[in-house]
Amino acid sequence: MTGFTVLLIIIIVFAFILFVKYIRIVPQKSAFIVERLGKYAGTLEAGLHVLIPFIDRVSYKHTLKEQAVDVAPQVCITRDNIAVEVDGILYMQVMNAEKASYGIGDYRFAATQLAQTTMRSVIGKLELDKSFEERATINSAIVDAVDRASDPWGVKVTRYEVKNITPPQSIKDAMEKQMRAYREKRATIAESEGQRQAQINRAEGAKQAAIAQSEGEMQKRINEAKGRSEEIRQIAAATAQGISAIATSINEKGGMDAVNLRIAEQYLNEFGKLAKENNSMIISSDVADIASMMKVAKGVFQAKTSEG
Repeated sequence: MTGFTVLLIIIIVFAFILFVKYIRIVPQKSAFIVERLGKYAGTLEAGLHVLIPFIDRVSYKHTLKEQAVDVAPQVCITRDNIAVEVDGILYMQVMNAEKASYGIGDYRFAATQLAQTTMRSVIGKLELDKSFEERATINSAIVDAVDRASDPWGVKVTRYEVKNITPPQSIKDAMEKQMRAYREKRATIAESEGQRQAQINRAEGAKQAAIAQSEGEMQKRINEAKGRSEEIRQIAAATAQGISAIATSINEKGGMDAVNLRIAEQYLNEFGKLAKENNSMIISSDVADIASMMKVAKGVFQAKTSEG
């Protein structure tokens, strides 16, 4: 192998190394900034690219994905002069790789610093109790402020989330006592409301029971009155039927003799009872005369029959 051949092989190997060195494969959702002789030459997007040896070089590499940047905890003073420690997460995305490279030295650091200062400003306008409730307001204010400031950097701030708002231990203890008192108050109110409702329910139940009982008594009396009325009607009907039957029997042959016999029997029975109940009796001679008594009774009966 001659010296020329060796030199040629060395040149080929060197050229291959240079070729490989200046070949750039850009991943998806990434952007490379190329400078030519120290000046911005272009932005390489996803794909295969070949640079000019010794002239072009990749100066910056950026990811175009959304990035979550942790904002370190910091002490903020609330409107009611209470120091709280607040941290959060800032979400951003590079929209223009050239501006992100030349617009600012470190856009991540700048964005987090701006988020912290804005957070201190927003927290300073809120009282401690409101700071826990107004997380959405805090997040929105920080996003608006950082997004406006980062526009020249080619960065878009998508959202911000407050992770923790930590007050001092003494404030925690006071808040815990306050919440415990509030819970006890609610428990007492709930218990009293339960007792009041129970009393109302019992009173309503007694009222309904009294109404039902009175309605039952009323229905009972109505039924009893109806029963007595029906009984009177039945007795009157039976009496009328009996009288009618007696009148019919009297008008028949032998009917009057039967009436006289019945009157005589009842007279003797009653007279006998009177004699048993008293040891001594004073009676008139007319009363002892059965025939005369029968005659008197017969006359009365005939008079009543003629009137009827």
